[in-house]
This record gives sequence, structure tokens and C-alpha cells, in this order.
Amino acid sequence: MAKAKSELVIVESPAKARTIEKYLGGDFRVVASMGHLRDLPTNTLGVDIEHDFTPDYQPVKGREDVIDDLRKSAKKANTVYLATDPDREGEAISWHLKELLDLPDDKARRVTFNEITKKVVQDSIRNPRDIDRDLVDAQQARRVLDRIVGYKLSPLLWRKIRKGLSAGRVQSVATRMVIDRENEIRSFVPEEYWYLYATLAAATGETFRASFYGTTEKKQELHSEAEVEAVCKAVEGDKTFRIQSVKHGKKQRSPSPPFITSTLQQEASRRLGMTPRRTMSIAQQLYEGVDIEGEGTVGLITYMRTDSLRLSEDALAAAGDFIRSHYGDKYYYGKPRRYKTGSNAQDAHEAIRPSIPSMTPDRVRKSLTGDQYRLYRLIWGRFTASQMANAVYDNMTIDSECAGYIFRAYHSEIDFPGYTDVYKDDEEDTEGEEPGKGKMPLPELKEGESVALSKLDREQNFTTPPSRYSEATLIRAMEEKGIGRPSTYAPTISTITAREYVVKEGKYLRPTPLGETVNGLMEERFPDIVDVKFTARMEDSLDKVEEGQEDWKKILHDFYDGFSASLDNAEEALQGVHLKVPDEVSTEVCPNCGKNLVYKSGRFGRFLACPGYPECSFTMPIVVEMPGKCPRCGGRILKRTSRNGHPYYVCENRPVGEKRPEGKDRKECDFWTFDVPVKDECPACGKTMFKVSGKGQRKPFCINTECANFLPEDKRGYRTWKKKTDDASGEEKAAEEKPKAKRGRPRKEAKA
Repeated sequence: MAKAKSELVIVESPAKARTIEKYLGGDFRVVASMGHLRDLPTNTLGVDIEHDFTPDYQPVKGREDVIDDLRKSAKKANTVYLATDPDREGEAISWHLKELLDLPDDKARRVTFNEITKKVVQDSIRNPRDIDRDLVDAQQARRVLDRIVGYKLSPLLWRKIRKGLSAGRVQSVATRMVIDRENEIRSFVPEEYWYLYATLAAATGETFRASFYGTTEKKQELHSEAEVEAVCKAVEGDKTFRIQSVKHGKKQRSPSPPFITSTLQQEASRRLGMTPRRTMSIAQQLYEGVDIEGEGTVGLITYMRTDSLRLSEDALAAAGDFIRSHYGDKYYYGKPRRYKTGSNAQDAHEAIRPSIPSMTPDRVRKSLTGDQYRLYRLIWGRFTASQMANAVYDNMTIDSECAGYIFRAYHSEIDFPGYTDVYKDDEEDTEGEEPGKGKMPLPELKEGESVALSKLDREQNFTTPPSRYSEATLIRAMEEKGIGRPSTYAPTISTITAREYVVKEGKYLRPTPLGETVNGLMEERFPDIVDVKFTARMEDSLDKVEEGQEDWKKILHDFYDGFSASLDNAEEALQGVHLKVPDEVSTEVCPNCGKNLVYKSGRFGRFLACPGYPECSFTMPIVVEMPGKCPRCGGRILKRTSRNGHPYYVCENRPVGEKRPEGKDRKECDFWTFDVPVKDECPACGKTMFKVSGKGQRKPFCINTECANFLPEDKRGYRTWKKKTDDASGEEKAAEEKPKAKRGRPRKEAKA
């Protein structure tokens, strides 16, 4: 008979349980709580405001069997190790487990794992601690505060605007930031500026391009055509340029620090196209453990919710050993690089790094999914590069003078790659130079030497408004302003998009009329809730609770007094008022009555509908204009999404919904395809090219059957090629109605 295990370890997820049990073995049984088992009730406020904000915690409905099993296991165990995630929320979950399972203090022990490796797991079990009540109180304060704001404000929004809306400390501020950026774009006034280039020829016949820099006395910018003409007239009257200075130099570029939560989400979005939620989901899998061929289950990265750049001495030493052995001594910086953590950081955990630096991405690639591999490669590369030698560049700058004006040529090329052999920054600085400058090698010239003017090129430009926030840049802005914490970035963005306060167009976030209406009410009646500085100060207060410097209930009292007064004033001022959300009008026209379609929301998300309802009930999926032209009729190509979320591409002249009335002067075209149109044109026939949908680099191909470059379907790289059906309308209907997309679904396209 097998010996009963006397020690119980409770973690949050089954994947983590399997990994940790392998490392402990023997007397240890590791089980998963599957997240929260006790929380505030879902159908009531659950906070007794009159009695010092006492929370009414209750067992989570539907989790009774898990709770019963944990109680039985805890009763048999000598010690119960509470090993939930190493953050505020994890600490609170451990405290809830202790209370729910009625564990005495000497039996309930708290352990945390910054990384799930055998050494760290065993060391943590040997050194347990008590539950940190300061951490628990900080999480309680956040939970109760957010519950009060949400449950008090949301009903007001339901009555005054629309049912199903919500408000919150962080989500309302994030929405306001998106709206403020949109208002900046709307009010932006472009300003004119010019670039002026001189193509110069040396005595050897070599030519190079120099940009207008200014006068011999100071740098000057060109803001009008008249200013450009004045420079050109003076230069063309002289035509002889004299080399005023030739400077050679070396510039070193240092690697970026390892990732924290916000920078990982930003880079994964920019480089890999992953949403913050997807990034954190994949990172969680890498942290909890992956089955690696020949190694068993291994936790590949350290804990991924962190705002600290601190690195352990063991990790620094391991990285140094790996770099010297695989790249050579000259690629190592010479000593460990330590990075300074920001002043607002909690500094509770290390930066995100590989648990075992010597476990390279190529070594584990076969054991990972595509997304796991791409994210692990990003984390591993950034950490390893952070401990490598600087990249060294050879720079050359030539200043040429003519008629009192300076034209500058600049060139830079790499001398020693250093850390860039492992991790290349996509946004390497170019010293603020305009596009195209510094790319061509420069001739060897001497000071005082003359060069001839071959031609002058001018380029008119206008300043552009700031870009809309992407998910990545919004997270960066939230971090800079102290809004939210690492665990809240991804959920906040998911919430404001789910509520349709903002929508994602391409990779950018745009506010909706609904979001602007809600924000307008909040700014007018609850300015503190949507005030960036107020919200940042509240985050600082929660940090002080965690550090034991503030009482959590005092913070709630200080907040609620003003909030309650604002709520009462809003109820009185808005009595009998119902705010109408303006229709968001699209550029698409109803084919039945000719009105511009408007955006609506339904159970399957947003769609376009005729504003003439009920007289006209026409609806259609939201469309996005794609690059290129229809290969059949030359119309615009539009991206549509089926009811099940699958994108496909159609000609704008393809009939949608009801048949057009007689006499409509508009040509019809039945072109549509699952393949993605690209901006490139076929060099042989000039028609738009397409590529196979999906992630990664895909080579464009021509679909024109009459073109010499036509690529048959069985050679385009579909994962599973199927013969296309002749029934285009039936296939398009299938794209919208099938509950689940099948791999290798057939592509339908019209002959070009």
C-alpha cells in the first residue's frame, strides 16, 4: 500500500502543480485551487460601508467540489504550503485559502516561487514564512475600492445612458487617455517644413548626398518654399562647395534592459503582433512549466508580473558564463550589468528572464508551440543581450560650405556587433536625421577640398498629428503616468474594448461615441475618477499599504466621503435626463435606400446597419479597406468578418444582403477570397498580388490566371489544399455560418 503523503502544497494552476510535484516528490502532494475560491458576491455590493468597509467574502459558486477536496486533503496534512502567485493577488488568495480551510497559523505556511526550477522550489519549501497581511490588505483595499466604484457608478450609467455599461478607477482613466489623444488629433494644425539635399561630386568622380544643416553660425530649419528658394539661389550662384570639416568617430550603443511586464507587452505587440492578454497567457505557460524533450517539465521564465529590473546574482553569473563560452570573451561586457528600477516600481520580483540562461530557444524549439517559441526567444534574447558588450559603430560626418550655408553628410556602419548578434533593437536611433541619411558610404575627403554641385533636391513636408494609441503605447503611457500596475494593464485594455468604449482599427485604438458620452458624464460629475493624477496618487497609497505605512480602511474612508457626495450630486442633477449616444456613421452606403450605414452592436459584436430601420432592415459586417484593387473590376477590396470572426476579402461591388433595386447605377462583381491582398503589384500584369492568410512572412503571388506569373493554388503554401468549389455564394455563406473554421478551407477567387 502506498504511503500517504503528509505535506500538502496548494498552487493556482494544474500545470504548475505537475511541475512542482516533480521537483518535490516524496511526502509532498501538490494540488491546484484553480484560482479564487472566495471572493465578494457577484450580485450585490458585498461591502458594508457603514461598518468600516467590512467585505462580505463568500465561497465562489460552482467551486464547492474543489473546496471540499482541499478541506479533506488539508485535514490529513501535517503542513499546508500556500504557494499561490508571488504578488498581491496571490497573497490574498493564500489568505482566503487559509480562512476558507480553517487552517491554524502554525499549519498554514506561505511560499513563493519567482521561478519554477528545482533549486528555487526546494529552497522555498525549506524557508516558508507567514502570510504577509500588508500585502493582503493592499489587495483588499484595491478590491473593495474597485467594487465600490463599479457598483455605485455602473447603475447610474445604465439609467442615464445604456444598460451593460461599467466604470472603474483604472478603466475610466484609460478611456479618457484614448479620448484625449483623439482630441489632440482633431485639433492638430499641420505646420510646413522642407528638406533640401545637395548631390555633390568629389574630384575622384564619387558622389554623395548632403542635407541642408544651417548657416556657418547656427543650425537652421526651413519652414517655407521662399526660404528654400533663397538658399537654392545663393548656392546655385556659387556652385562650389568646400569641405569645412571631416570627422571620424566611434559610437557605442548599449543594450536595452531585460523585460518588465509593460515592456514585454509592448515589444510582443510591436514585434510579434500579440495582444497584451495573449502575451500574458503565453508567458504564464512558460513560467508554470513546459514539457521539454529530454528534460521533463521545466519552468522556462521567471514570474512575468513585475516592474523591477533587478536580476539575481546567480542569473548574472550564469549569463556571463554562457556568453563567454558561446560567443567569446570579447562579447561579454566584462562585469554584470545592473539596471536601475524606476522610482514608482514595487520591486517585488526580478525582471523577466529565462530561468536557465543556457537553455537557448533553438534547444527547446521542438517542444514549444509557435507562440511559445516566439515569446521565449524574445525574452531570452533581451536578457542575454543585456549582459553582452556594447555594439560599436564607425561614424563619419562631412560638413560642406557654400555661400555661407552648411550641408552635412553622415554615415554610420557597424564595427563590432556586440549584443546585436543576439538581439537587435528595431528602433535604433539615427541621431534625428531625416529619412535616407547615413545609409550610403562617403568618399574620403580632406578639409579645404572642393566638391562640385551636381543637383539640388527639395522635399516639402508637413508635421503630422500624434498617432492614436496602440495597445502597446497605451500601456507605456499608463506606466509612465503611474496608472495601474503590471497585473492590471492587459485586463484594463480588454475591458474598455469589450465595453466598446474604444475599438481597435488595425493596431490602433479609437474612441467610440459611446466611450466619449460616458467619459463626458464622468468628467463632468466624477472628475476625480477620470483624473490621471488622482488615480496615480491612489496607486501610491495602495503601495504604502503594502509597505505597512498606511491603514487600508483609512484610504477607503478618505476616498468615499468625496465620492459619495459626487454621486448624490450627480443623481440630483441628472434627474429625468437620458443621454443619447450619437450614431457612429460609416462611409458605407446602404444598397437599398442609399443612406450611410451606422455602427451597431449585437450579440456577435459590432456590425453595420441602415439607420432607416424599421423601414429598411439592411445589415452587413464591418468592412475595412485593404491595399490594392479588385483584380476583376478594379474596385476597392474590402475586408469583412464573418459572424464567427473569420476574415475574408471582397470587391466593394459585390452585392451584400438584399438584391439592389432596379435602376441602381452600380456595376456588380462577385470577386472574393480568403487570401490577403498586399500593396505590391505583379510586375508582369500590374494587378494586385495576394498572400496566404496567417502569421509569419508569406510570399505574395499573382492570382491572375492569364498572367505568366500566375501561381496555382496547390503551390501557394496552404496548410491543406482543397479543390475550390464553383459556388462562390455558397462558400461565402459557409464562411459566415460555420461554427468553427476548418484548416485548409478552400479559397475562392474570380478570374482576373
